[in-house]
Amino acid sequence: MPSGGAPRRAVDADGPIQLHYVDALGARHEAPRATIEAIHKAIGKGQGTRHKGQGTRDKGKGKEGRAKGSRPVRVVTVGERVRLGPAEVVLEDGTSIAIDDELPATLPAGYHDLLRKDGARERLIVAPRACFLPSDFRAWGWAIQLYAARSRRSWGIGDLADLRALARWTVPDGAGIALINPLAASMPLLPQQPSPYFPSSRRFRSPLYLRVEEVEGAREVGGIAALAARGRALNAERQINRDAVFQLKLKALERIWRLVRRQSHPRFERYRAEQAGGLRTFAIFCAFAEKFGSGWHAWPAALQHPDADAVQRTAASPALADRVRFHEWLQYQIDRQLERASSVVPVMQDLPIGFDADGADAWAFQDVLAQGFSVGAPPDEFNTRGQNWGLPPFVPDRLREANYQPFIDTIRGGLAHAGGLRIDHVMGLFRLFWIPDGMEPRDGAYVRSAARDLLAIVALESQRARAVIVGEDLGTVEEAARADLSDRKILSYRLVWFEKDPPSRFPKQALAAITTHDLPTVAGLWSGSDLDAQRRIALSPNEAGTQEIRARVARMTKARARTRVETIVARVHAALGSAPSRIVTATLDDAMAVEERPNMPATMTEWPNWQLALPRPIETLQEDALARRIARALAKGRKKRTPGLH
Repeated sequence: MPSGGAPRRAVDADGPIQLHYVDALGARHEAPRATIEAIHKAIGKGQGTRHKGQGTRDKGKGKEGRAKGSRPVRVVTVGERVRLGPAEVVLEDGTSIAIDDELPATLPAGYHDLLRKDGARERLIVAPRACFLPSDFRAWGWAIQLYAARSRRSWGIGDLADLRALARWTVPDGAGIALINPLAASMPLLPQQPSPYFPSSRRFRSPLYLRVEEVEGAREVGGIAALAARGRALNAERQINRDAVFQLKLKALERIWRLVRRQSHPRFERYRAEQAGGLRTFAIFCAFAEKFGSGWHAWPAALQHPDADAVQRTAASPALADRVRFHEWLQYQIDRQLERASSVVPVMQDLPIGFDADGADAWAFQDVLAQGFSVGAPPDEFNTRGQNWGLPPFVPDRLREANYQPFIDTIRGGLAHAGGLRIDHVMGLFRLFWIPDGMEPRDGAYVRSAARDLLAIVALESQRARAVIVGEDLGTVEEAARADLSDRKILSYRLVWFEKDPPSRFPKQALAAITTHDLPTVAGLWSGSDLDAQRRIALSPNEAGTQEIRARVARMTKARARTRVETIVARVHAALGSAPSRIVTATLDDAMAVEERPNMPATMTEWPNWQLALPRPIETLQEDALARRIARALAKGRKKRTPGLH
């Protein structure tokens, strides 16, 4: 696809706004003057409400507390010799190093503090040169929409016990990774948000993925078996009823909590301490959302900022204190079940590009967000109208003033118990497409991020977690950005549907797959049902592009018009297995020859986005002939276990 081209800067020479962009169809678009003016206003200095304590900053390091001449944060690479003059470096472990002029080459990676002789103080982030990626790392695995992967024991939705079972079944076939959809927390309200890419928080997870029977204390509580039977009855319907699942699981979890809340839980207390203030802020948000029945914009004014004095008073009140702790306990239970699942086969988690403007992360990070904007994407060959995702962007300068802590916490949360992390829309680390509220996606403009700093933080967190990073770099991506990602050892994302070359010629430093959740399944493409569905709901499908892909599949598989779908699926995966790429994945949808794609971009109610379960229980995959053929094809030539990943 064409890249975005060299940007022409906005009026301020060092400004981040691009005045034009080149979309994936090769068309040049000038950003409207109204868009440029709105962005300038949004990123201006002094924007946003400030409260004492600054919840998005480390205490004592906010803008108001820095000495004159201080910089909020400095990011350097391990071994980089930076001249700073006389200063003291306070390392993470509390030890100090005096420097006369420049940073020592032996300074360890980490988050340190730099204290200058004149009293100026700044955060010093020392990052490794690249992300974690063992030289002999090669793996295959299943890409799993976990909500859709129901077992016979599921309560209407796939859960973390189902993930653990899937992982166990893949071990004999040599699977080394399991790529899952975001487990990110939605609002704790009805109706439940179905999209895993529109979360309330990217740092914490949805209780819908808990296996209730495995929660600590569940065996001692009466009535759980009856609730479980009602939950399993929901499996009879193909379309997932998240609201019913939410109500049943919440009722069961509340019963368990009433039993265990007065017991001693040392591991729970350690978990709370490890999460610092972020977990409590999230739990307070959930309790407030339940109390007021809405997101934070509709709350009383005194509670609309997490640093307001009234927030802590209200959260500590007899009416809410226990509920706050309940939501902390839910996250602890999810963390434990995720840890058990990922101990079988390393899990690659998926990081959404953003979060709900009315949700928990937007409440916690509001001082560093651009109000009145959403991020999205300009037109491309499969989404000819462009996309508005309804997610608020960070203002780059304000994120830096916050010492990048919101970003650090987000990446760290995504890497918890993970052997890898897929960063959705990874070009967002370089630039994001800002769309003013009320305007069409094509009228947006790109705003540049501090890519060097953000990539350094990703590398640091990746090395600490010993987790591989994949950047979803589909769509409009500048070539310089691809080079930076490669230098940082972030794997590219290559799809058979988009690549003109056969899989055997795919790059080594990549995750290779056939399709993704936003694109046709193999069965949907080959049968023509995906195009039929787009026509039926009055989209504007790229029929020529789709037919070109189908023709390539026919050549790749030596297929005829009447070749069975299952044969096509098996042959395409046999071709994918020849890819030299570090990771290859197959979807469970293709293993069951599902025709419907999980998500149809540019639709709301026209398509059951993120609501279709797999047509059969996952237990049937153990002996399924097509699933076995796919596993053998992808495992060929790959190691039995993944080296280096936990």
